[in-house]
Amino acid sequence: MSVRNIYPASLRIIQDEHEHLSSVIQGMRYFVRHIDSGGNAPGLKVFRAMLYYIMEYPEKVHHPKEDQYLFAKIKERTHQLDSELDALSEQHSKGELMAHRLFHALLDYEFAGKSAFVQFRDLVEQYALFYFTHMRAEEERIMPVARQVLNDKDWKEVDAAFMENKKMLDDAGQYYKYEELFSLIVNISPAPIGVGDRI
Repeated sequence: MSVRNIYPASLRIIQDEHEHLSSVIQGMRYFVRHIDSGGNAPGLKVFRAMLYYIMEYPEKVHHPKEDQYLFAKIKERTHQLDSELDALSEQHSKGELMAHRLFHALLDYEFAGKSAFVQFRDLVEQYALFYFTHMRAEEERIMPVARQVLNDKDWKEVDAAFMENKKMLDDAGQYYKYEELFSLIVNISPAPIGVGDRI
């Protein structure tokens, strides 16, 4: 079966979301490395906003759609990626646990000061490596096969599910405003990550 000529909307959305997540994670890693080399720390609001984005967006919007729609459809059409898809789904759960550990490490750093920084730094580095490896596997292994095996009807269903990402509701019935949160991160993060005042 040949690769679909039109690039599916859902894959564009996944890649856009990966780019945003990568920017946030890279920003966090940049700041911990800056602190580790003797530089000033950014305001804790920067770290809190980055962690909030990391904890909320992947777990409540991004990963569920991958598992329930894209991965499920691929498994309906082929079994060549079953073990890899299962591993990626397990990583979604592991990533959530790692993000919570990062959150608690940030609290320790906030209240205990320098003595808790090394733990926070190490967890940031571990999370960055973990997540970049995860996203690369999805983009380099899963997406090309999806384009080969899914048909137009499949893509209509998957695309429709991912188009709902921008309409995802939280428990209180308010729209998540992840684009605004991402913009906030850019605006409060010091250069060179964002456009805020230099540290």
